[in-house]
Amino acid sequence: MTHAHHEVVNPATGEVIETVPATSAAEVDAAVARAAKAQEGWAAAAPADRARLLRRFAGVVDEHIEELARLEVREAGHTIGNARWEAGNVRDLLDFAAGGVERLNGRQIPVAGGLDITILEPLGVIGVIAPWNFPMPIAAWGTAPALAAGNAVLLKPAETTPLTALRLAELALEAGLPEHLFQVLPGAGDVTGNALVEHPGVAKIVFTGSTRVGKSIMATSAPLVKRVTLELGGKSPNIVFADSDLGAAAAATPMSFLDNSGQDCCARTRILVQRTVYDRFLDLLAPAIESVIVGDPADEKTQMGPLISQIQLDRVRSYVPDDLPGIRGSAPDGPGFWFAPTVLTDIAPDAPAACEEVFGPVAAVLPFDDEADAIRLANATDYGLSGSIWTRDIGRALRVSRAVAAGNLSVNSHSSVRYSTPFGGYKQSGLGRELGPDALTAFTETKNVFISTEA
Repeated sequence: MTHAHHEVVNPATGEVIETVPATSAAEVDAAVARAAKAQEGWAAAAPADRARLLRRFAGVVDEHIEELARLEVREAGHTIGNARWEAGNVRDLLDFAAGGVERLNGRQIPVAGGLDITILEPLGVIGVIAPWNFPMPIAAWGTAPALAAGNAVLLKPAETTPLTALRLAELALEAGLPEHLFQVLPGAGDVTGNALVEHPGVAKIVFTGSTRVGKSIMATSAPLVKRVTLELGGKSPNIVFADSDLGAAAAATPMSFLDNSGQDCCARTRILVQRTVYDRFLDLLAPAIESVIVGDPADEKTQMGPLISQIQLDRVRSYVPDDLPGIRGSAPDGPGFWFAPTVLTDIAPDAPAACEEVFGPVAAVLPFDDEADAIRLANATDYGLSGSIWTRDIGRALRVSRAVAAGNLSVNSHSSVRYSTPFGGYKQSGLGRELGPDALTAFTETKNVFISTEA
């Protein structure tokens, strides 16, 4: 029997750059057994020793930032600047998680007749299913805190982007992490991914990807009452009030949905603009969109690269018929999966491109009348991941931040993700939180112990 393989394609050229073996269900089973054994020793190790090894892992990643970044450019089509940030984010997450190992504290709770303490114990073996849009950092979002909390990790990268994950596993061994503690299992979602989700020896699944697949993972996990953290889709609003600095808002808008070619669940793809400044905002936005440099992701000047695959390109095209009015930038012709930056300016709020997640460099502009109207429009979605609010009015910024149903909001900026602050979604954008000061506790069970002091 021949072993299944996946071809890794460079999205900027369409060329196959590597072939990677796919992991079968039987191989997943064997990996779980190896991980369970490694986890016992890891959990028993002194916290200071676990922390030291994770810091060493961070140091080895730091020594290979450029190599990892170049690998990400080739397999994912990310701009070199973004890819360097991503590799640095893996390093920073490992450092941050290492700092939490010795601070994973239980509590002593006052009770009558004895002493009551809580203990945070590792779950065991964690399955991390990472997406293709940010292969390196999101793999680390689950892996770093899970390891820090005393667990073993089985990482399944996306079929299209396994190379950085495989390299990180090699660097972990180079740093001295125990063998089999962190294993990378490339393969298809419906084979390798399903095997992880269905396996009784995997205590928790951390999944980032589409809402459709997230719902399926949740359903499959239910019979085992398997823990899940889900980071799913988004259709995030970028709310521009008339009292804002329109120039700053317009200048920041392009990369709020064009970063990573729009293949970002936090992308601000619904631009909501107060009607009194709608035309003025579009006048400022047009040159900003048209000036975005789309091209070779390895070029330092490039701001946006290609989409990940032909499948994704066809999907994006299906949302944007040529006759739709809008502002369009430019993109290369020829090989590769290119789509020009696009802002749709005359579109119904219930049109597919205005309410479904396109996952490409496409945004829709919609007018609103007042604060209540802006909030209504912002919340008129099944998603609730992120969003931006542009206003000079502090009271309005706080009122709207409280009213918008989303897990991550930014005022007068488009920042969503920092390793030191929590990240996750409301509604169908997900379940649970990643990153931030509580990241490690998401990979533990709380055990309560009461010790009687009665004679």
